[in-house]
Amino acid sequence: MPQRLGTLLVAVPGLSGTVYPPGTPVAVRGRGSSVDGFIGGDWVPLSWWEFAEGLAGDTGES
Repeated sequence: MPQRLGTLLVAVPGLSGTVYPPGTPVAVRGRGSSVDGFIGGDWVPLSWWEFAEGLAGDTGES
């Protein structure tokens, strides 16, 4: 399954115990109400409301 890039909207704990703050870039896999997120190899289970598609500050303009 392809990975997408996203940005955390709220603080989220990873499996390692590290809490990642809002604005942290995250690689997202899956679809639906919950997805798998990865930050530097740390697994971060995410709900749909905890992240936004795309990177913070990315306007999509070239």
